Amino acid sequence: MADLVIKNVRQNAGASVNVAIVDGKIASVGDHVANAREMIDGGGAIMIAGLVEAHTHLDKTLLGMPWYRNDVGPRLIDKIENERVQKRALGIDPVRQSARQVVLSISKGTTHIRSHVDVDTECGLAGIEGVMATRERYKGAIDVEIVAFPQSGMLVRPGTVELMKAALEMGAEVVGGLDPSSMDRDPKGHLDVVFGLAERFGRPVDIHLHEPGELGAFSVELIIERTKSLSMQGKVTISHAFCLGMPDQDYVARLIDDLAAAQVHIMTSGPASRPVPPVKRLQEAGIVVCAGTDGMRDTWGPYGNADMLERAMLVGLRNNFRRDDEVERALDTCTFGGARVMDLQGYGLDVGCKADFVLVSGEILAEAIVTRAPRQLVVKNGRVVARDGKALIEAE
Repeated sequence: MADLVIKNVRQNAGASVNVAIVDGKIASVGDHVANAREMIDGGGAIMIAGLVEAHTHLDKTLLGMPWYRNDVGPRLIDKIENERVQKRALGIDPVRQSARQVVLSISKGTTHIRSHVDVDTECGLAGIEGVMATRERYKGAIDVEIVAFPQSGMLVRPGTVELMKAALEMGAEVVGGLDPSSMDRDPKGHLDVVFGLAERFGRPVDIHLHEPGELGAFSVELIIERTKSLSMQGKVTISHAFCLGMPDQDYVARLIDDLAAAQVHIMTSGPASRPVPPVKRLQEAGIVVCAGTDGMRDTWGPYGNADMLERAMLVGLRNNFRRDDEVERALDTCTFGGARVMDLQGYGLDVGCKADFVLVSGEILAEAIVTRAPRQLVVKNGRVVARDGKALIEAE
C-alpha cells in the first residue's frame, strides 16, 4: 500500500498521471491508482520538481520586523558596513529571522536552500549557529545547506580566517568567498585561503563575484586556474558573475569556453541593476546555471518574497526570454540547475526519486511561471508541507 497517491497531475505539463509515494520516494507513475493511506486529487495541476533556492542569506532578512528605512550609500562597501552596524542596532536574531524566511520558502514550493551565512569578527559564528538551529528545526520540511561566507572580507579583517575554519568544523558544507580583487585587494591571498580550506575540509566552493568587466574577468580566470589545478571540476560555483554580461563579447566567449572546460557553475539572481550572465549561452555551452533570491527584505534592499517561480520570471526577463522553451530554461535554473549545483541525489520526478515536488497552476510551464498562482500543494520527503500557498508549519 502506498503512503500517498496524487491523482490526475501532469508532470512538467505532460499527460495526466497518478503518482504513488512509498517511504518518501516516488514508487510509480502512470494510469494505475494504487491503494493508499492518503489520496489527493491534483485536479490536472502541473507537477514540477521541488524548487531550489540556490543562493540566499537566511541570517539577514528583516521579515516580520518593523519597516527599515533604507538611506544607505550606493557602493557595495557602504551596504556591507551599514549591515554590520544594523545587525546589532535592529536586533536581527538569525534563529528567528531565518525561520521566518524558511517557512515562507516552504509555502512557495522551495524544497532545498543554499544559504550564505555571514562569518566575520563582529558577528562571529552567531549566524552559523542560528541558521543551523533553523535547519534542524525544519529538517523534515526543507533541506538547508550552509555556506560559510566572509561578507566583510577575510584578509582585511584579521581573525576571519580562523572563524571560517571554525564554521566548517561546525558543519558548514560550503566554503564561501567574496570579490578576491576588490574586497581583500589580494586575489592570490584570498583564493589561497578559500581553496586551501576547501582542500583541507573536502568541501565545495561558492564565491560571490560582483567585480565588473575586466576586473571580474581576471578573478574568473584565477578561479578557473585553481579549480583545474586542484581537480575541483564540478565543485566550484561563481555567484552573480556580473562580468559575464560585459560588452566585450569576444572576451566573454573565451571565458565561457574556459568555464565549461573547468565545469565551473554560475549562479544568477537576474538583478535589475547590473549586467547579467547570459543564461542561454552558458547552458548551451554545458555550464550548469542556478538561481537564487539573494538578499531578501534586508538592510540592502526592500525586495523579495522567496518565490522561486518569480525568480524564474526575473531571470527570464533579464535574459529577454520570450519563447515558451526559453522561459522553461529560466525555470531550469530554479530546479534542476540548482539541484546539480548542490549535488542533490535522487532529485526529480522519475520513479525512485525523492518525493519532493510542487503542484502549480497553468496550461503549460511558461504560464505557471508567468501567473505564479499560490502553490496548490508542496510535498517534501513524501509528506505534504504546504497547501494553497500556506505552509503547514509555523515560525515565531
